[in-house]
Amino acid sequence: MIFNIRNIPVIMALMFGNSLCSAIDYTDPKPFGDADRWAKKSDKLAIGEWWKKPTGPAKNDRWKEARQWIQTIDRKKALAFALYAHHEGVLKLTAQCFPLLPDEPKSVVLEFKRDGKWVQADEQPVQYPGWDVHFRVNNWDASKNVDYRLRLGKVSSFEGLVRKDPIDKDTIVVANMSCNSPKDKERFTRTQFIQNLKKQNPDLLFFAGDQNYTHEEATYGWLQFGVQFADIMKDRPTICIPDDHDVGHGNVWGEGGKKSLGKGGATDGGYMFPAKFVNMVQRQQTWNLPDAFDSKPVKQGIGVYYTELNLGGISFAILEDRKFKSAPMGNIPKMGPRNDHINDPAYDRAAVDVPGLKLLGDRQLKFLDAWARDWSGAVMKVALSQTAFCGAVHMHGGGKSRLLADLDCNGWPQAGRNRALTFLRAARATHLCGDQHLGVVVKHGIEGYRDGPMAFTSPALVNTIYGRWWWPKDEKTGGGDTIKSSLPWVGDYEDGLGNKITMFAYANPDHLNMKTLREDSSRENRGDGYGIVRLNKKTGETVFECWPRFSDISKGDSEQFLGWPIRFNVTENDGRNAVAHLKPVRLPMPNAVVELTDAKTGELIYCYRVTGETFKAPVYKNGHYRLKAGKDKPTQVLLENVQVMAK
Repeated sequence: MIFNIRNIPVIMALMFGNSLCSAIDYTDPKPFGDADRWAKKSDKLAIGEWWKKPTGPAKNDRWKEARQWIQTIDRKKALAFALYAHHEGVLKLTAQCFPLLPDEPKSVVLEFKRDGKWVQADEQPVQYPGWDVHFRVNNWDASKNVDYRLRLGKVSSFEGLVRKDPIDKDTIVVANMSCNSPKDKERFTRTQFIQNLKKQNPDLLFFAGDQNYTHEEATYGWLQFGVQFADIMKDRPTICIPDDHDVGHGNVWGEGGKKSLGKGGATDGGYMFPAKFVNMVQRQQTWNLPDAFDSKPVKQGIGVYYTELNLGGISFAILEDRKFKSAPMGNIPKMGPRNDHINDPAYDRAAVDVPGLKLLGDRQLKFLDAWARDWSGAVMKVALSQTAFCGAVHMHGGGKSRLLADLDCNGWPQAGRNRALTFLRAARATHLCGDQHLGVVVKHGIEGYRDGPMAFTSPALVNTIYGRWWWPKDEKTGGGDTIKSSLPWVGDYEDGLGNKITMFAYANPDHLNMKTLREDSSRENRGDGYGIVRLNKKTGETVFECWPRFSDISKGDSEQFLGWPIRFNVTENDGRNAVAHLKPVRLPMPNAVVELTDAKTGELIYCYRVTGETFKAPVYKNGHYRLKAGKDKPTQVLLENVQVMAK
């Protein structure tokens, strides 16, 4: 077993068995302490004597519906759902329980079906707070489908299928989803999503964040989300990464895990809620992911989960783009109604890109550098993050709320944005994310337009929290080479932070105010939906599909949002124009991984897998270069300190 912070509960359970359960007070009313107001109100629906009705006037019970749901759930459904992923011979599976009554079991058994019979593989304790259970199975054979069953004594059980690795498929399908608002008719179901997703049958589910918006009541919100999507998650690998609302924030700038005092909407940086609360949320949502690249906690002992998942020959980098990010308060002047909003058209864009500000942080950049250079078992690469590396939005909250720049997006700080994108470009990685509530496809520009990777921001699953629109003020088509589209506002633009982007598609809601978006009568017009991404490993063709929530694929509906699908080749994720090529070289083996670096600094220029037996390396500016190659990693030097002096 690999030892890291996230494995401590499992390691202890393996050492001490179910005696660990007896050491946990499952009715502790203050598991997060009571140091401040956030600690005092954390997860109240799922801690202490949760089964009792609250005292005080009923009219003040804002959580009445949620409390009734938790308290009246059929105990046969006490085991609510499960999610899993497997990577390099290790299966990690999380089981999520509803809050358990004092006389109910506090451990869960994992079984696999072998030769038609259920065989016990492990038993693990229920964690508290959070009511989650975690299983790690080493030496996992990913070449076969295996049925699994979870048992909470005789009270409840839950079944699913661990899918085999789809390495034999030419095209890997990913569902790209985010922003699951509870302000909707369907409180505890997502019928249309499940029906459509089953028909489309993705190999991987990616939930980019805001799985719930219940803030302090994280376990309730996580249960609500999990029950909604249980029937699709149980049978395929799932990646969930928590975003700001999942940890109780409207927006969050993690500042390396420091404590936020909640000033200016937490624009002072850090986390408002207790570290134990944040760790609970991360444990519930991310424990099933492969072990973290570097598991050292950040400030306050808050854990990390950024890592790689290899599925079907596609390598996915899973990023935490909030945890290390610098906050605006105290770093740049206030230039709008809020510290994180800029409305002054005359502001100095370069002045807000203060040297020393962080986006992904040094540790994650080190991870991205290592990930870009390691192609073990991979032919294509995809980066997954919570939000977009640009501000591809003009109006926030309604048609009268035009905003020049939003510092919550990953377009700020600009230098950090560009640094992150250079690693994605170097690996020809496609980028998938969510958070913005608006489905868009852009091609990033770094030094110039269209020289960076393609990116797909999924629309909100349920778009009733915060509407956004792409709507240039002059209502003019962007610059650059013409893009064939049925949408008018495509082409080259600068976002409000000066980042270069090329808009390919956007899925604006039909209405320009939030009141209308929240009305049930406008459900089919508010931009709810999700993304489907098809990655062809043989040809490199990538397809972005954007599906309205209320389409019915089972009945033959095939109409996506206007402007989709978008098709491109993976090679287009690096849009630089070569100024020269190094002399052709014979590769040490067919289809090798090639790596070009700056011979003086070691900086990565690119690293990707090529087809064939020879390679003529493109170079994008004058300098001295080193070319290496290898089967999965570039271990053999082919050219050393080659000088390029192109005109």
